[in-house]
Amino acid sequence: MASRVLNTSQYHLKDIALIGLIVAVCIWTVNNILKRWKTKQEATRPSTPDLEKKPLGSKFKKSDRKPGEWTPSAFKRPTAPPYPNWDVHTTKPIPYRPFRYGPKYFITMGLRSMKWDEWIELDNHYFRYHADKTRRIKERGTKNCMTAPEAMDGAIELLEELCTYLPERYPTMFLKTPTGITNLVTNESFNIVQRPLPENPMATSARLIQDDLALMIERPDGDYYLLAGAILLPGFWRLQDKFGMRLSEIHTSGNVPQYREKLEKGMMNFFRRLKPEDPVLRNNYFIQVDDNLAWSDSIGPEDSEEVSWNTAQKDKAIEQHFFRSERQSLRRLPRSGAVVFTIRTYFEPITEIVKEPYVPGRLASAIRSWGEDVSRYKGKEKYEGVLLEYLDRKHEEQVAAGLDLDKEDDFRSYPF
Repeated sequence: MASRVLNTSQYHLKDIALIGLIVAVCIWTVNNILKRWKTKQEATRPSTPDLEKKPLGSKFKKSDRKPGEWTPSAFKRPTAPPYPNWDVHTTKPIPYRPFRYGPKYFITMGLRSMKWDEWIELDNHYFRYHADKTRRIKERGTKNCMTAPEAMDGAIELLEELCTYLPERYPTMFLKTPTGITNLVTNESFNIVQRPLPENPMATSARLIQDDLALMIERPDGDYYLLAGAILLPGFWRLQDKFGMRLSEIHTSGNVPQYREKLEKGMMNFFRRLKPEDPVLRNNYFIQVDDNLAWSDSIGPEDSEEVSWNTAQKDKAIEQHFFRSERQSLRRLPRSGAVVFTIRTYFEPITEIVKEPYVPGRLASAIRSWGEDVSRYKGKEKYEGVLLEYLDRKHEEQVAAGLDLDKEDDFRSYPF
């Protein structure tokens, strides 16, 4: 009898041990799932600082200077190392994919720090951009390239910065000369020391790179105004409509969703506190239903009195759908204090980007997450039927071919 009791006790102990092991495995599994979920959430949301809080450190501390006054800074941009193995014929554009999974769409400034050697990105689409810009400067120069007298010093400083940076970063393409810069692939030379300059310095800067450019100048009222620009490949907006406007008015006149509620205060604080040594980047994206890089004629002719998505044809063939994204850098020029926007547009057919793993599913989820205001701003009603059906189908094809949805974070995260 004693032996039977002992054996029974042993069985109970074994059962308890087995139950404990099962519980431990369950806890470990749940913890790993939660950890993976948290990592995925962090990977798919941009690291966007709250620009109104002090923990960000000196980068965004309130300045003691008076509005509209700027004392030239002693800061000098670090020398940019040559871009490794860069070639104007073979280096492909960086595949930015700045969209996140739903169900919620986050409206933020989406800022991240910029490395100095990555200020300007050039690639094997350079010749197309250069040709489009050259043509539009000739045809529309005074409408697309403007500089107010009070912004002239900033525009010249920007041109000087580019003439120093580009030969450092792209030595096979640009040569610094005693009077300016030579583009070795287009055989163009630019004199930046003669006065008066041969052309608007913003136009000259735009000829050198693939980006559009804008300068914001602070006036004594403490607001920043768009007072210089070379906006040659804008797609959806016109410089002459925004020139001379204060920062807030630029966004509210363009009906930027939730600007007043979520962006205005932080953006104003950011501009006022931005230092020359702290450049930042952000990305955005749009869908376009025509193949014109320079101006989206589906929203109306560029010189129409009013342009809007209302004129766009609905449900065009998927081959007419293009993914338009922008990489914007912001930095303050040390001498003039002007804040420079560089706006690099990437323009690709939807039918091409869906070949990339995870892109169709993530883009479809992002588009479905847009609220009413964002949908209206981005023209969703004109293309959602055709586009979402196509993205869903391509996503299903990828899954059927063995795409592992749990491994996306290992492959790609926001904003790429």
